[in-house]
Amino acid sequence: MASSGSRMVRHSLRMMAGTFLSRILGLVREILVAAFFGASGHLDAFLVAYTLANLSRRLLAEGALSAAFVPVFSQSLERDGAEKARKLVRQTFTVLLVAAGLLVVLGIAFAPWLVTILAPGFSAENARQAVSLTRTMFPFMLFISVAALAMGVLNSMGCFFVPAFAPAVSNGVFILLVLILAPKMGIKSLALAVLVGGAAQCALQWCWTKKYGMPLTPALPDADNEELKKVLKLFFPYAAGLSINQLIPVLSRVLGSFLQEGSISVLNYADRILQLPLGLFVVAISQAILPLLARQLLVSEDAYRRGIEDALRFAMFIVLPVTAGLVIFSDEIVHLLFVRGAFGEWAWHATSMSLAMFALGLPGMASMNVLLRAFHAKGLPREAMYVAITSVVTYFAFGLLFMKPLAYAGLALGASCSFTASAVFAGFLLRRRCGLEMPFKIGWLKPVVLGVLVMVVAVWLFKNVLPYPLRMGILFRGGWMVMPIFMGASIYGFVTWLGKSDEWEWIREIFLEKSRHETGGKG
Repeated sequence: MASSGSRMVRHSLRMMAGTFLSRILGLVREILVAAFFGASGHLDAFLVAYTLANLSRRLLAEGALSAAFVPVFSQSLERDGAEKARKLVRQTFTVLLVAAGLLVVLGIAFAPWLVTILAPGFSAENARQAVSLTRTMFPFMLFISVAALAMGVLNSMGCFFVPAFAPAVSNGVFILLVLILAPKMGIKSLALAVLVGGAAQCALQWCWTKKYGMPLTPALPDADNEELKKVLKLFFPYAAGLSINQLIPVLSRVLGSFLQEGSISVLNYADRILQLPLGLFVVAISQAILPLLARQLLVSEDAYRRGIEDALRFAMFIVLPVTAGLVIFSDEIVHLLFVRGAFGEWAWHATSMSLAMFALGLPGMASMNVLLRAFHAKGLPREAMYVAITSVVTYFAFGLLFMKPLAYAGLALGASCSFTASAVFAGFLLRRRCGLEMPFKIGWLKPVVLGVLVMVVAVWLFKNVLPYPLRMGILFRGGWMVMPIFMGASIYGFVTWLGKSDEWEWIREIFLEKSRHETGGKG
C-alpha cells in the first residue's frame, strides 16, 4: 500500500502536470502584453482594474471556497456516499450563484470608489480608464466562482489534472483575442480577453463535474442540511481572513502608485514570472493535500500530523533549488521573456531586480500555503485569520521600510519578508494547537542543503564562464537558458539521491504502484 507521502506526491505531480501548460501560456500572455503596452500608465490602469476583478479568484478558487467546501465534501463523500455529497454540491452551487451575482452588481456600481481606494495616486485620466476597465471585467467574478466550486468537487474526487489545466484554456483564449483585438482596441482588448477567458475556464470544469456524476446544477438549499450549514459556517470566517490577506496586492498597488510611473507594471511582470514556480509547486502541493488531510483526520491525529510534515518537506525539497536559480538568473530570465517591442532597458532591470526580491519569499510562501491548508482541513478559521493579519501587518511594515531605499524592489522584498514571517507564525500556532513537530530535522537538511550549495556553485560558474548571449537570437538565448536549468536540476537531484532523501523513495513508490497496475498486480 502506498504511503501518505507517495499519495501526496502523486496528487501534487498531477496538479503540476496540469498547471505547467497554464503557467507557460500565462508567461506567453505577459510577453504579449509587454510587447504591446510595455510598462506604461495605461497598463497600470488595467492592472489596478484586474486586481479588483481577480480578488475573487484568489479569495474563492485558492481560498475561502476551497477551504470551507473541500474538507466537508471530502469527508461527506467518504463517510456518507455519493448521493448525499451530490445534494451538498447542488445546494452550495445555488448559494454561490446568488452571492457572486450580487457581488458583481455591487462591484460595477461602486467601481469609482474601489479604484480611488486601490490607486489614490493615479492621475484623473488613469483613474477614469481604470473605472471603465473594472466595470468591463467584474463579471469575471461570477465565472471564476463557479470554476472554483467545480475545482473543489473534482479535487475531492481525485481529479487534479483538469482543474489545474483549465486556466490554460483561459490563457489561450486571452492570447488569441489580444492578438486579434489589441491593434484596434488598445488596452480595452485586455479587459475583454480576461472576461471571455474566464467564461471558457468555467465551462470546461463545469462539463467535467458532470462527467464525474456531480453536475453543478442549482437546487433549493435545505435548511436541515448539516453539511451545507458547516460549509457556510466555515466560509465566512475564512473569507474574512483571506480578504484581509488580499490587502497585500491592494497595498502593493497603493504604495506603487506613489512611485515612478511603470512601477506597478514591473512588479506585475516579476510576479507573473514567479507564478510559474508558484503555481507548479506551491499551489499544486497545497491544493493536492487539502482533501488528503481532511481524509487523514478521519483516520487519526497522528496521520494528519504526518501528512502536514510530509507536505512541508516535499515543498521545501522542490522550492529551495528553484529559489536559488531565480535569484541567480533573474536578469537573464527577464531579458529572454520580455525585452522586445515597448519593453525597454529600464523595465528589464527593474523587473529583474523585483523578481530576485520576490523569489526570496518562495520558501515562506510554500510553507505558509501548506500550513494554511492544515488549518482549513481541521476547521480552524480563527488561526487562519491570525496568519492573514500577520501577513498584512508585516507586509505594510516591511514595504514602508524598504520602499524608500529600494523603490519597487523594496515592495517585492517586503512581500518576501512578510511571507516568511507569516509562515513561522503559522508553524507556531499549529504546533501549539495540534502538536506539530519541527519537520526539518538535521537528517533531512543535510542532503538538501548540500545539494543546493553544489548546484549554486555549478550554475554560478557556468554563468560566468559562458555568459548569457545578449545579442543573439531568441532560440540561441533560450537554448543557453535551458543548460543551467538542466545542469542545476541534475546536480541537485543526484546529490539528494545519494543522500537518500525520503522524497526519492516517495517518487519510487509512485512508479512501482503504476507498474503493478499495468501488470495487473503481478510480481
